[in-house]
Amino acid sequence: MRPWVLHVDMDQFIAAVEVLRHPELAGRSVIVGGNGDPTERAVVATASYEAREYGIGSGMPMKIAARKAPDDAVFLPVDHAAYERASAEVMATLRALPGVTLEVIGWDECFLGVTTDNPEAVARHARNAVFAATSLHCSIGIGDNKIRAKIATGFGKPRGVFRLTEQNWFEVMGERSTRELWGIGSRVEKRLADHGIRTVQELARADRAELAAEFGPKMGVWYADLGLGRGPEVVDDTPWIARSHSRETTYQQNLTTAAQVTAAVSELAVRAFDDCAAEGRPVQRVHLKVRYAPFDTRTFGRKLASATSDRDEFVDAALALTDALDPEREVRLLGVRAEMTMPSGGDPVERTPVRGRI
Repeated sequence: MRPWVLHVDMDQFIAAVEVLRHPELAGRSVIVGGNGDPTERAVVATASYEAREYGIGSGMPMKIAARKAPDDAVFLPVDHAAYERASAEVMATLRALPGVTLEVIGWDECFLGVTTDNPEAVARHARNAVFAATSLHCSIGIGDNKIRAKIATGFGKPRGVFRLTEQNWFEVMGERSTRELWGIGSRVEKRLADHGIRTVQELARADRAELAAEFGPKMGVWYADLGLGRGPEVVDDTPWIARSHSRETTYQQNLTTAAQVTAAVSELAVRAFDDCAAEGRPVQRVHLKVRYAPFDTRTFGRKLASATSDRDEFVDAALALTDALDPEREVRLLGVRAEMTMPSGGDPVERTPVRGRI
């Protein structure tokens, strides 16, 4: 027998939870976001597969989703508590499977570490167990490491199982865009394209020194390994430790004055700091996110002189970052993130969950 990594990803998780609560919505275009009002400023948290056929997806402004949606589409508000409960039930079911190591990486996804000669059989058993316990469907990717297992899941959706390993990596992925690799977004894709690197195969063959010059010695090596499908092989069941807490708000009316921005940042900073204080951990960095109208997003951050448990000190540090904002531009969204010191032994790097990913 040999070790395998399985990546479990719930199918249209938030929409599926809502359909369980409202069975009459089965088969309809369900769009979840904000307070459920598509005329207000908010983004789509998830869309059912039926809605996705109309080009609606996560992160899209609700107003644009409303223009794309069919007449019988249903818009629902986000209910974090309901999704947390459903997620806990899914993870408890998987954790109870024999011979499985579970690493939670989000509401709707996790890695399973198993040792077996038949990973497909284990995957099907896990998928059936989740459905029996929750009436929710999932897809499962099988890999010889986390990167390949994660990417494999996309080929298994919906409700399927797919294996991606070193043996079939280039057969499956070689001619695909680098954007299809886990960890490469649109900006990195463009920077790679500027070097003539557009496919996974080209990234695998790229000069590592050239990648290091473009992205730095650490990330350059990381991207080169991504092209080869290399990644961590060990599933870690150590409880996840939060690295930071953040609060952000999209304003229904743009903020147009410095006084409005100051008041908004102060409020967000207090809420983010209080989330950290509830854990009894001091804050060491502050980050400010701004989205100017119509949709231009910037982020700023700084390390505090020393870690602090003083709320006023943190709020002052957040307000200091507003000096970098453009006073001539209207503000659509603001967010403040408080980054905490890590407890002894805590490792935030590979354990950051993606809340609400679909």
